[in-house]
Amino acid sequence: MHKAVLFLLLQLIVIFSQAQYAPVADEEGTTAIHKDSSIIKAWVSDCRVQRGYIDIEDTTKEDNDTNRASFGADTNVLGYPSGNMDVVSLGDGGTALVRFDGIIYNAQGPDFAVFENGFKKDTNNYFLELAFVEVSSDSVHFVRFPSVSLIQTDTQIGGFEGIDPKKIHNLAGKYVNDYGTPFDLDDLKDSANIDINNIRFIRLVDVVGDIHNGYATYDSQGHKINEPWSTAFKSGGFDLNAVGAIHIHLYNEVDDKALSPGKIYPNPVSVDGIVKLDGFGEQNEVAIYTLTGRCIWENKNVTSLNVRKQIGRQGVFVVKIKHGKRFFTQRIIVIQ
Repeated sequence: MHKAVLFLLLQLIVIFSQAQYAPVADEEGTTAIHKDSSIIKAWVSDCRVQRGYIDIEDTTKEDNDTNRASFGADTNVLGYPSGNMDVVSLGDGGTALVRFDGIIYNAQGPDFAVFENGFKKDTNNYFLELAFVEVSSDSVHFVRFPSVSLIQTDTQIGGFEGIDPKKIHNLAGKYVNDYGTPFDLDDLKDSANIDINNIRFIRLVDVVGDIHNGYATYDSQGHKINEPWSTAFKSGGFDLNAVGAIHIHLYNEVDDKALSPGKIYPNPVSVDGIVKLDGFGEQNEVAIYTLTGRCIWENKNVTSLNVRKQIGRQGVFVVKIKHGKRFFTQRIIVIQ
């Protein structure tokens, strides 16, 4: 090979190996969005999860009598992200389909942000579980955001090891707990089968992280994506915490003032107590869920809850209130 050509190739290899994207949340140039940011206008109102295996290479392996991820519930994704354990684990290749009480549209800057519960291990080394992000206008045709991973693929990153966030672009889970990864619909402006000003569904697809042929997942440039693997336990895979909409046309937006969140109190509440639902209107639909997502009671036109009758035991439960096409969710703690 000609020396000049060889030199150019070596230069390109060096540039590629040093390439990096936005840094972590506390560094200049980050794109991280804090969960309390005023630019977030709405949170997820519905979530449907299909769990993946705890170990895609050994589907007989079990944790807690199941071979699929089992930590958390779909309802944990609803509303504001309240903590690093308030998640649902997808498992290897699992998916989560979410929607809002409104339509997300393309505007200047990011249009929505996805929150996961990653954490820092040491300098430039973070435990991050990643996911592809896809959007749809009709729940049938989905388009995936073009993602890039510059993480080395020579050696498998172990299940308790970390990665450098600066080597990741357009993959959910880039940032640690409480900070969302932003996505800009303008990246999909040339895509077919979707209207980027009429996005009704967002789908998260776990990046398996296994670099072995036959199990690996790839970014938009054909690179294998290497991340902590295997995580063969019930909380394995991407841990979806929340999704926040930035540019959204809310349903019944003209009535937004009347439909603003009311107050659920007292909380915690005694098992023999009464929970008041103030400010949600009388024409509503109320449901109570366990943390595993099972509905234990529902009714219409509810202004209070008799804890003994409607729940009947101690624990943590999710109250979901629907008013028109809008939802409000809150956890309540029932004590003795």
